[in-house]
Amino acid sequence: MQGIVTGRNSLGFMWATLKSLLPSRADYSALPRTWKSDLLAGLTVGIVALPLALAFGVSSGVGAEAGLITAVVAGFIAAVFGGSNVQVSGPTGAMVVVLAPIVATHGVASVVIVGLMAGVIVLLLGLFRLGRSVSFIPWPVIEGFTLGIAVIIFVQQIPASVGSPEFVESTNAVLSGISAIVAANVDLALWSLGAVLIVALIMVVTPKFIPVVPGSIIGIIVITLVAELTGSPLVRIGELPSSLGLPSLPDFAGVNLGELVVPAFAVAALAAIESLLSARVAASMANTGVFNPDRELLGQGLASVGSALFGGMPATGAIARTAVNVRSGGKTRVASIVHAAVLLGVVYLATGPVSRIPLAALAGVLMVTAVRMVPSKAAWKILRSTKHDATIFIATAVITVALDLIEAVVVGIVVTVLFSIRALIMRGKVHQVELPGPAASGDERIALFRIEGALYFGVADKIHEEVTTHPDVTVVIIQLSGVQFLDATGAQILAEIVMQLERDGKTAIIKGIPEQHRELITRAGVLGELRHPNHLFDNLELAVAHARSHITREDAATAEGLPRPFFS
Repeated sequence: MQGIVTGRNSLGFMWATLKSLLPSRADYSALPRTWKSDLLAGLTVGIVALPLALAFGVSSGVGAEAGLITAVVAGFIAAVFGGSNVQVSGPTGAMVVVLAPIVATHGVASVVIVGLMAGVIVLLLGLFRLGRSVSFIPWPVIEGFTLGIAVIIFVQQIPASVGSPEFVESTNAVLSGISAIVAANVDLALWSLGAVLIVALIMVVTPKFIPVVPGSIIGIIVITLVAELTGSPLVRIGELPSSLGLPSLPDFAGVNLGELVVPAFAVAALAAIESLLSARVAASMANTGVFNPDRELLGQGLASVGSALFGGMPATGAIARTAVNVRSGGKTRVASIVHAAVLLGVVYLATGPVSRIPLAALAGVLMVTAVRMVPSKAAWKILRSTKHDATIFIATAVITVALDLIEAVVVGIVVTVLFSIRALIMRGKVHQVELPGPAASGDERIALFRIEGALYFGVADKIHEEVTTHPDVTVVIIQLSGVQFLDATGAQILAEIVMQLERDGKTAIIKGIPEQHRELITRAGVLGELRHPNHLFDNLELAVAHARSHITREDAATAEGLPRPFFS
């Protein structure tokens, strides 16, 4: 009977957990009061997202069509199933940085399969409630990661800015190939460079005069009209679908899934990290309801799966678009849903004009976006904080640009942990102090050691070194009240110290075990190594008095010609 009850309780807990990760009516409880601002915010974000969706699709190598599909499908699914009321999802610059090498190595068709695999991984992370893990990523790592992404995005747009529609994977290849691209068609290069500069100028200037309309949209419209009216040689986006097809599984024929496992985990890691960071930033910008990180992972996983089934690319929460949503008055998920509906309207109503947008205009949009991504204020604060944080920030940014995005995050976290351990070790101190109160005869044979900060392996050598420099010491008092950090290793070392002192014929007395460490010290057998339970004290004066009583009895035994007594 007890087993049945336990089973029912387990099922009940599992159902409660799953229920907390699914949509509910509470998600839209504020809608009667916020629907107007949600509609306006959704329309604004949709306009902002259009050029970015097209540009990120092109820049990743999968095409503008995939970027647009991703913004529609993933944007809708993540809005409904995600853990944030205001998160806007879709293709992002960080995802472009990861996907572009995958396209170059495994082909465009692999992106759909990688997206499907990554989506399942992220979904499982949400079901296993690992959403809080983003809190383990240090601030310098996040900002270094962002700076590296910004640099890569900017550099990747250089070929398009001088007239090449092809993606160039390597940064070195981008820089070394510019002269060849320009020489091949000087006229196209000049037109493209001019388009980029005009778009950038419009994006910088228009917010001061026309803040309601995104500068990226104005810039793209201007360049497209100029290109059409002048018959310029600018390379266009090309044909786009005029409808959203039916979902279907990708073709796995001839695909080596083993080669895509690592890329899929890299995409999943990025999708999880960026989405959780974006949602956390949104939660700090305005009071938009509770943010559920586990549900966010579930929603983002479903979004990438859905996007893959429609032929799109993996999606993440988009920090810039989410910020626009919040600042535009978005309060509920309806705003993000409207954003997806606006982009869906583009698919059915405006793919003709959109297909005529020059690639150079999109390159200009991404270049300005990359510059705006640079965390200049945060970088300045980090560089002025500590050498450790500055090193972590710079190392993460450099590794992101030179090697790999996920490797940069991993290395940044590892370096942070190493610096933290080093700082912890440096805080661990042991020093001999004078006995309190008036001096008494025999005090020179009593050593009082105070351990402060962290109790770790290095402290053991220090204590032994201090004690062995005083061969006449016969009683050692170890004061632990200043120990702030103690783990199993530290407790075991403390037991070994006590055991070694007793083995050397010295009496060990422990004073002041902090209450939070008492259970661990007991389990580690430290108290069992003491000669007698009376050698554990909470008061320093009593511990010293007991140590002096040892000296008095030792002197008395010596005077009578007796061996050193064994007493408590």
